[in-house]
Amino acid sequence: MKLKTFKSDGSSSGEKEFAVPSFEGDKGVQAIKEVVTAIRANKRQGTASTKTRAEVRGGGKKPFRQKGTGMARQGSSRSPINSGGGVAMGPKPRDYSKKVNKKVKALAFQRALFDRVIDGSLVVIEEFKVAEAKTKLFVEVLKQVVPARGSILIVDGEFQEPVILAARNIASVDLEEAAYLNTLQLSLYGTIVITEAALVILMKRMEADNS
Repeated sequence: MKLKTFKSDGSSSGEKEFAVPSFEGDKGVQAIKEVVTAIRANKRQGTASTKTRAEVRGGGKKPFRQKGTGMARQGSSRSPINSGGGVAMGPKPRDYSKKVNKKVKALAFQRALFDRVIDGSLVVIEEFKVAEAKTKLFVEVLKQVVPARGSILIVDGEFQEPVILAARNIASVDLEEAAYLNTLQLSLYGTIVITEAALVILMKRMEADNS
């Protein structure tokens, strides 16, 4: 599959052939949904906890007499209807993690990558580098490669320190190494800028998954 490629200074260098997996129909779409749901679920801590009326301290004494007050009878001040009382059906610590089959993960990743190529939101750059750790230089290159606004993910095999320092002040730009790129990131960002070195790593990852 041919992809438009840019030089490290942001200028166009034409198109190059890359072995990006191709799909027909809806194959892999459901896998993307399952994997994205699992990734998000696995990030949840599940530590939210509330006390029931039995766990709240105090409330053993009847708050007021049974009759004659004009109010509904109560046996404890720790009832869920009172301030400072227990919580009815509140959250308790739980495990939100979900397991996904390795083949499903691999299918979802490849399909997500294919979709980004097809919709033109994946851009290839020979090498992403800046002469100095200055945000201005970083933005100058990025504007030539990605003229549209929105969230941007830059993927490389390994980032040089000047690039990391130059990108840290830009809220809409994130960096990720190819070895750790996942399906959620491929689906989340408006544009993905990937270096040729990172693309080679991804191809090796996909070959290993398919073997």
